[in-house]
Parts: sequence; C-alpha cells; structure tokens
Amino acid sequence: MTMDAKALKDYAQTRGAKMIDCKFVDFLGTWQHITYPIERLEDGLENGFGFDGSSIRGWKAINASDMLMLPEAATGVIDPFLQTPTLSLICDAVDPITREPYSRCPRSLAKRAVKFLESTGVADRAYFGPEAEFFVFDEVRYEEKMNGASYMVDSVEGAWNTNRAEAGGNLGYKPRVKGGYFPTAPVDTLTDLRTLMVMTMQAVGIEIETHHHEVASAGQCEIDMKYDELVKMADQVMWYKHIVKNVAKQHGKTATFMPKPLYGDNGSGMHTHQSLWKSGKPLFAGDGYAGLSDTALFYIGGLLKHAGAICAFANPTVNSYRRLVPGYEAPVNLAYSARNRSASIRIPMYSPSPKAKRLELRSPDPSCNPYLAFSAMLMAGLDGVENRIHPGEPMDKDIYSLSPEELALIPHSPGSLDQALSALRSDHEFLLKGDVFSRDLLDAWQSYKSENEVDHVRLRPSPSEFYLYYDC
Repeated sequence: MTMDAKALKDYAQTRGAKMIDCKFVDFLGTWQHITYPIERLEDGLENGFGFDGSSIRGWKAINASDMLMLPEAATGVIDPFLQTPTLSLICDAVDPITREPYSRCPRSLAKRAVKFLESTGVADRAYFGPEAEFFVFDEVRYEEKMNGASYMVDSVEGAWNTNRAEAGGNLGYKPRVKGGYFPTAPVDTLTDLRTLMVMTMQAVGIEIETHHHEVASAGQCEIDMKYDELVKMADQVMWYKHIVKNVAKQHGKTATFMPKPLYGDNGSGMHTHQSLWKSGKPLFAGDGYAGLSDTALFYIGGLLKHAGAICAFANPTVNSYRRLVPGYEAPVNLAYSARNRSASIRIPMYSPSPKAKRLELRSPDPSCNPYLAFSAMLMAGLDGVENRIHPGEPMDKDIYSLSPEELALIPHSPGSLDQALSALRSDHEFLLKGDVFSRDLLDAWQSYKSENEVDHVRLRPSPSEFYLYYDC
C-alpha cells in the first residue's frame, strides 16, 4: 500500500502499533535497525532519527559520525516477526546539517539513478524482476583460527546423506546432485516452508508469482516476485531476504544467500529481468532480433560493454566467483540470445505481448546490495542507449558445448572479485553520470572489498591447500 504521513498514522493506530522499527541498508547490503516508541512517529517523520554513522561498515569516520535517517511513510508495514505490534519503516541516510542524501547511502543512490533515467528522456520507468535463489540447511558450522579453519553445512535433503542414520530410519528421497529442479514430495521437503515464506511476503505487500525447489541438492529454493520499479524492488529484495531467513529460523532451519555454499553443485544466482517504459508503454518491444527494439539492443550493448564493472556490484563477494565458472548454469560468457540459458543475457520468449518483452541478465547473485546492483545495471544500459552500442550478433548455440577455438572468441566475465574491482577501476565513468554514483563511494567500495574481503581470503590457507600440498 502507498501511504502519506497521515495515512501512516491512521494505519499504525488501527493496528495497535506500540513501537516503530526503523530500517536502513548499509554499504554492503545488510539491513540495520533501531526501535522507538510509537509516540515518536510524528516527530520522526518530520525531523528524522539520529544515529552513529561511524559504527556502520564503510561509512563515516568517528570525527564526523552523526547522521540522520529519514523514514519514508510509503514503506510502512506491521513487522511480521515481532511479538509487540511494531510499525516497520525503511529509511534513507542523510547529513544532519545539510539534509542532503549521504553519498554512500545505497537507497538514496538508487533514487538518484531513477532521477537520472527521467532526465535522459529515454524512459520514465525502469522495471526490475530479480529471481533470488537461496539454500535452506538444517545446520551450519564454521571456524577460522590462526592454526585451523573448517566449515560444514548439512541438510536432511543432502545428496551425501543417503546412508545417514536418521530418526525413524533413512527413507532415501534425497535430491541428486544437480537433480533438485521441480521434484514433488517426498523429495522436495520444503514446499510448506516456502509457502509460509510466500504468505509472509504477501503480508508485507510483495506480489509473488511462484515458488519451487531449485536445481541443487540440499534445499536450494527460489521464490519469484512480480517485477516492480527499481527502488521499490530493491526494498522488496531486502524484505525477501529478511523473511526467508527469519521464517527458516522459526522452523529450526537456517537460510543463506551465499552464492556457492556447496562444492560440485549449482550455486545461487539472482537472474535479473529488466525493461524500460515511457508514458505507460514498453520500450523493449520491436521488430528486431527476438522481437526487440533498437533501444533494447543498445541497452544490451551497454550491459555487455560494462559487464566487468557491473560484476563489482552484482557479484560483490569472493564466494561469488566460486559460482561464476562454466558448467553450473552460471553465465560467464558475455553474449545474448533468445531462450538460451547458457548466454549471460537471455531474452525470454514465453509471451508475444509487447508488455512482456524484457531481458534477463543472468550473472548477478543474491549476495549483492540490490540498490547498488540495480543502479549499476541501469546506468550501463542507459550508456548503451545513449551511445548506440550495438551488442553484435546473438549467440544461439549452447555456449558450454563450443569448441575451444569458438569459445576463445567470446569475451567472459571476471574470474575473481579482484578482477571485477580492477574492471571497475578502469571503467566507471558511466556510473558517475548525473552524480548517481560518486567517486567517494567507488573509492570506498574498492578499498573496503580489497582490504576486508579479497585480502582476507588471499592471506589464509584453506583445507584444500593442505590436501594438495602438505606432503610436497
């Protein structure tokens, strides 16, 4: 529902709200929250709520720590998990003195991307439809010490558990490796859990299209939301992840959006459908290849040209590149095609309706900050439209079956987070248009990711290295 301040107050009163839970997204894409008595609602809507920005990863220095979060009335909803009736509000971070949006606030950045789109005259709406996959496990344990490291995940559905002693006896019915796509019960044990997740998402206003088991063994799932405008969809992704994790926890399970938690099976992606509209009309439908317009083809050209820089935001973890390898439905080759899921950009062909014409970028994963990732995709696509970047000929073959000679002619996405950050360093001018991204944010992103993630993994021996090299 869409509400102004007055409607929000009426809504909160009608539902007996006693508290306000203010949520904002941090630099890396995690929700942070602070809770206030409901009596502070009117003042908070007008003047915001103060907080310490120096305690948030990648944000303010301690000598400039004071910040404000401004709630957006239209995001108000009763929190589905808290026992005390609590009004949940999504906020933007702003400077407490100037009231200007903070340059490292991802949600404010996404709003600037939408304003830039409108300023170009190309379109007035950008729609996004992400398909975020996740795993539901029964147990997870991990440890990292100076003299050792380990991890273990387990699932009643795990393909490795066909011989495990289980209460009531082991009845089999485990999804095979890469064999989890669409089986019914008793192989799919998570239908009811996903349905509860869907119903909770619906309760906070998210429109759901479907849910199902995904390809991997051990509880890989997908719930599909109906497409929506950029900022609203990014808000919904945050709710989606919050709901998936909390419903799983309520039922004694754990959910993760880590792209590649299992060796040898499919990882979790976030295929992202997108399209541009103007004055209520779709701009991607035309009489070109696969029913596309020139605008759509140029948009694809921009995505392909800037694919490496996009990965720095859409595949932002070291673990992302455990998934982006050939052979696991991971689109590492930069090409476009109708229906072809081995290409990094697919044009769905389910419907002839111009309103259904869109493209699907298949490389992103759900570890990303959706505000930054969607904005980077939009800026790349708009650069393609502005500069009429043609994507070249489509690739309608199965790319995974190409000969080495043919494959060598197709460019590919970065093979590591380090490479993606390097691509961003050399290709970022398109992100700076309209002051959507700032140099400060780009520098901070590269520094944080390099120092806290790339180096963190690079400097530590792994169990695989002991397996390979201990007796050398």
